[in-house]
Amino acid sequence: MEKQEKLPLGPTTPILDGTKVIAEKETEPERETWGKKIDFLLSVVGFAVDLGNVWRFPYICYKNGGGAFMIPYVVMLLFGGLPLFYMELALGQYQRCGCLTVWDRICPAFKGIGLAICVIATYVAWYYNTIIAWAVFYFFSAWRAEVPWRTCNNPWNNNETCTIYERLLMGNTTKLYSNASNMANLTTTTMAASTGPAIIRKSPTEEFFEYEVLGLQHASGLEDVGGVNWILCLCLLGVFVLVYFAMWKGVKSSGKAVWVTATMPYVVLLILLVRGCMLEGADRGIFYYIRPVWSKLGDKSIWISAAAQVFFSLGPGFGVLLALSSYNKLNNNCYKDALITSGINCATSFLAGFAVFSVLGHMSFVQDRPVEDVARDDVGLIFIVYPEAISSLNFSTFWALLFFFMLITLGLDTTFGGLESLCTGILDEYVVLRKNRKLFVLALMAYCFIGALATTTYGGIYVVQLLDSFGAPIAIIFVVFLEAVAVSWIYGVNRFCDDIESMLGFRPGIYWRVCWSIISPFFLLILFILSLIDPMPPQYGSYDFPQWSFILGWIIVCSSLICIPGYMIYKFFRTPGSIRQRILVMFTPTDVPSHARKPALPAYV
Repeated sequence: MEKQEKLPLGPTTPILDGTKVIAEKETEPERETWGKKIDFLLSVVGFAVDLGNVWRFPYICYKNGGGAFMIPYVVMLLFGGLPLFYMELALGQYQRCGCLTVWDRICPAFKGIGLAICVIATYVAWYYNTIIAWAVFYFFSAWRAEVPWRTCNNPWNNNETCTIYERLLMGNTTKLYSNASNMANLTTTTMAASTGPAIIRKSPTEEFFEYEVLGLQHASGLEDVGGVNWILCLCLLGVFVLVYFAMWKGVKSSGKAVWVTATMPYVVLLILLVRGCMLEGADRGIFYYIRPVWSKLGDKSIWISAAAQVFFSLGPGFGVLLALSSYNKLNNNCYKDALITSGINCATSFLAGFAVFSVLGHMSFVQDRPVEDVARDDVGLIFIVYPEAISSLNFSTFWALLFFFMLITLGLDTTFGGLESLCTGILDEYVVLRKNRKLFVLALMAYCFIGALATTTYGGIYVVQLLDSFGAPIAIIFVVFLEAVAVSWIYGVNRFCDDIESMLGFRPGIYWRVCWSIISPFFLLILFILSLIDPMPPQYGSYDFPQWSFILGWIIVCSSLICIPGYMIYKFFRTPGSIRQRILVMFTPTDVPSHARKPALPAYV
């Protein structure tokens, strides 16, 4: 008997001799995968562990109850951060596509979420890489016998404002205490003799950052940011060149780069931790950091701070976890990956606090000032306070090089992930571009570099703070809220659990299903409402941001969020049929991955 020829299966359902043939989706082009499992884990850890782990978490922890802060932090981690982290890893691994195409397979009406993620990722790329450029500037400036921010006799110092007496006395505690009264008398005499306005004294470290690195003396604020600081611009260009060559070949190349950028920070952090704990007065800073203030647990602000810190530390919603996990093999244990990488991220944050506050404790001891007067809650902690402490140590050049190399590698990891989410999202949506990935990545780097030029101006730090406050924090919370709702309530939590079971061989338990369906969306909605009611304003030092900058900030927020209703309206008018038919089509997946066993339908059908 002649063997029947197998029919090619397509998106239609052909009828032969009155018999229906169930059609399957055409085979997708082979997708690139990670060279090794460890490449993926290091990439996820590298993205999640960033500069915020070094300065934001330690400060928030000590400010919100010290050791007591760990209770709301763990609660928010278990019921908010971890479930969302696991959800995005599993979603990316099963659907095997980026932040744009994935919505064709979940709910086409919400494809604007992918567009919003791309806009947010662009804003982050514009300012985050500039912060890395500052670290690059410091790193090369430290290649001297003595770090340049130690003294006041440099071209960038202002002789009227730069004060050096604390610097001279640091490292000589006996001299500090024996001269304490003389210092007070000198200061009093100077102030009394002054007939003009009080002079704001600045340390050499602060003047190095503001006058040499940033060039703030050439800018008056957001109203006049001055020209481009070309040295800083070249540092930024160097950062983008490194990022390009780490990403141009896809995850095969970036997966190798993270072997250095994701592991080196831990080596340096441990070295700095050991050195910091050996300093006199280190216990004072550590005690301030972890001292439990149990009364704080009754304050709602500590729970809000914990929720925000967990969410932004793990980073769901930026499309990065989705993109990175989409290159995994289908049967990879993403459940185990979620537990390991989130645990490493949180442990790193806590460990970094000991390294930072041991040094701040030493500064508090030698300056005879409370720890709270030494610590800062902005980038000044890592670019002013910590370098100031380093300059007082023996072999300060060595410690400075280690510290800023750690900052550079921490930042590069995160920017790899953020820009990879953009690349994956666009290349999956426009597959023809994959053949020219190197050119596409080059064009993306050029676009981000041009957009970031405003942050390299003399007043660029004000632009950085504005983008940091409004570019991502508020919009990304609402984006993840809608993502959780779409996956759990429209695509269906049961179907999502079926997808995970088909990959891993076991079904998520009741804890995960309840978190995905109820607790995590509620957690995100409350956080979003609170961020609207009481947003975190941009700040740097004593500079007062003008009122129009807040209006501009909310325009930045809306510029990403408008993509969501905007695409819904566009999709509605582009879809033929009655209103009911249009809505049904908009909420019905139009695509499924090649390994899917059956077409996906909305949960309510």
